[in-house]
Amino acid sequence: MKKRILLTLALILLLTALLGGIKFLQIRRLIKQGAEHTPPPVTVTAATVQKDTWETLLSAVGTLEAVQGVTVSAELPGKVTHIAFRSGDMVEKGALLVQLDTSSEQAQLPGADAAVTLAQLNLRRADQLLAEHIISPAEHDRAVADFRQARAEADAIRATIAKKTLRAPFSGRLGIRLVDLGQMLSEGQAVVSLQQLDPIHVNFLLPQQQLSGLRTGLPVRITGDSLQDQTVEGHINALNPEIDSTTRNIRIQATLANPDEQLRPGMFVNVAVVKPETRQVLTIPATAIHYAPYSDSVFVIEERTDEKNGETRMVLRQQLIRLAGQRGDFVAVESGLEEGQKVVSTGVFKLRNGQSVIIDNSLEPQFQTAPKPENN
Repeated sequence: MKKRILLTLALILLLTALLGGIKFLQIRRLIKQGAEHTPPPVTVTAATVQKDTWETLLSAVGTLEAVQGVTVSAELPGKVTHIAFRSGDMVEKGALLVQLDTSSEQAQLPGADAAVTLAQLNLRRADQLLAEHIISPAEHDRAVADFRQARAEADAIRATIAKKTLRAPFSGRLGIRLVDLGQMLSEGQAVVSLQQLDPIHVNFLLPQQQLSGLRTGLPVRITGDSLQDQTVEGHINALNPEIDSTTRNIRIQATLANPDEQLRPGMFVNVAVVKPETRQVLTIPATAIHYAPYSDSVFVIEERTDEKNGETRMVLRQQLIRLAGQRGDFVAVESGLEEGQKVVSTGVFKLRNGQSVIIDNSLEPQFQTAPKPENN
């Protein structure tokens, strides 16, 4: 009985060892197959690192402002008797805009002119009588004073009439009318906005570190939503003499031609100051950058020879780079790449270092330094 149990245990141990050996051989074969297995290459698009010459631009956001802009207001109270403009009209300097009621002043003016005429005649007689020593110098002085007082009273009436006749102080575009015929206006009440739109100013800020390279006359380029794909060029006409102590920025003003009046005061635009010096840069598409908190990188495509079978294949090498600005669809690389190298241009987020690839640029997008996307 005891011998039978020992034999059974020996058979069980033998069977277990046999099964374990078979399983061990299977696992080792699978590990070997996995080590020898090469994943299929991934299809990617590629771009060549190219050398280019870029302008040195200082970018900012600016606000448009009229060279001359006012809200025409009533200097004196009165009733509107005539409106000589329509909303949105283009007017010349001195054009009549609004006439207030001057019937009272017009009625007083003839009497004031008559008093001036009489005082002038009396002064002439006094001049003759003084020359003949018939009147005293005091009486002559009184005649002079009466003439001057009469003339001042007449001039005051005319000044009142002029103040109640609202005219354009300069040529420009009128806004929306704010008064109606027969309306009683109070002193200082707004009548209409008047803006000179051509030329027009743009005001913007730049950091104080850029002050050494700024001067009047530098060209600027303006783009904005209202301009669609157009660019308006102008020049810097003034630099603020002081730096903002809060933001450490300098306020700059540029003048732009605006013949079509597409630019209006109060609009926001993108401003680029064009500096005279240019720089040589290495450029790659912006979509080739793998952005990360520690450092930006790209996947460089290199040819390597397989040591086992001697075949040449293209593999990826992740390369850390330093960027130096962007123009349209391209970015400038300050360090990390050399001219002529190939980098993956799209889909870099799904790639890994050492991966085999195949280049296919049939579906590669068209990269441009000044893209003009269609409005879909």
